[in-house]
Amino acid sequence: MKVPRRQFLHLAAGAAALPVASRFAFAQAYPTRPVRVIVGFTPGGAPDILARLMGQWLSERLGQQFVIDNRPGGGGNIGTQAVVRASADGYTLLMVGAFSAVNATLYDKLNFNLIRDIAPVAGIIRTPLVMVVHPSFPAKTVPEFIAYAKANPRKVNMASPGNGTMPHVSGELFKMMASIDMIHVPYRGGSQLITDLIAGQVQVTFIGLVVAIEHVRSGKLRALAVTTATRSDVLPDTPTVGDFVPEYEASAWFGVGAQKDTPAEIVDKLNGEINAGLADPKIKAQLADLGGTPLVVSPADFGRLIADETEKWGKVVKFAGIKPE
Repeated sequence: MKVPRRQFLHLAAGAAALPVASRFAFAQAYPTRPVRVIVGFTPGGAPDILARLMGQWLSERLGQQFVIDNRPGGGGNIGTQAVVRASADGYTLLMVGAFSAVNATLYDKLNFNLIRDIAPVAGIIRTPLVMVVHPSFPAKTVPEFIAYAKANPRKVNMASPGNGTMPHVSGELFKMMASIDMIHVPYRGGSQLITDLIAGQVQVTFIGLVVAIEHVRSGKLRALAVTTATRSDVLPDTPTVGDFVPEYEASAWFGVGAQKDTPAEIVDKLNGEINAGLADPKIKAQLADLGGTPLVVSPADFGRLIADETEKWGKVVKFAGIKPE
């Protein structure tokens, strides 16, 4: 039977629209079962706390449980690899962060490429680090610190919670841009680092604001600057490092990713729901308690942030010759 041309074109157009319509319907129905959010670290740390905060919000908004699945190891790489290998259906998500961008260069033989294999979904938070010294340290400003370090090369000990951590690479970026040389002293975590800094065993660290703030307020540590491009509401009178070292910026940030082939409609739906959460006063207050501000971005903008940070920290890792512990 010969089909009239107009009827044929109408049928063809309808057939072409079916995949789009079915994808839209799939996204509208999503999620129809529990969703796993993989965190590449043990419970209790910032990635885990943020995953549980947003997981609860998404569970309430979307009517399905967002279950936190901790997969510690390899500086977060084990969790990332699990998501890379997962089905591209939106039911396995990943907590990504600045550590992910650093790991891309820090580890030589990864079985994945972060930018190629993980789809950016949404940001959650950006938090400053703070450059703190022992109160007896002779420098009271960043310019004075730089002058002292230049006059006393390799006599200043810069502590961090470990090789390749954000405090470490933030300090190495400072060394690189300020043209100074300090001795890096890695610890296994932040608690002993702070204890030794307060005791004067080490002289400086670049550490998360939430870790240092009470010690700064009590006078046990002196804050010289915050590492973000703008001042922190928590320490409004403290300048930024960039005020004295032009274009310096370092911050911890976290967000959500998914397997690379996850349908765009699901990514967009999750992005919208997460951004709605970041606008909620209760969640904004909880993020402020962690020393950060909401990172409200589109998937495309989050992807650009990840790419830019991967390039930036890759240069620092190579320049400083940092190797994983």
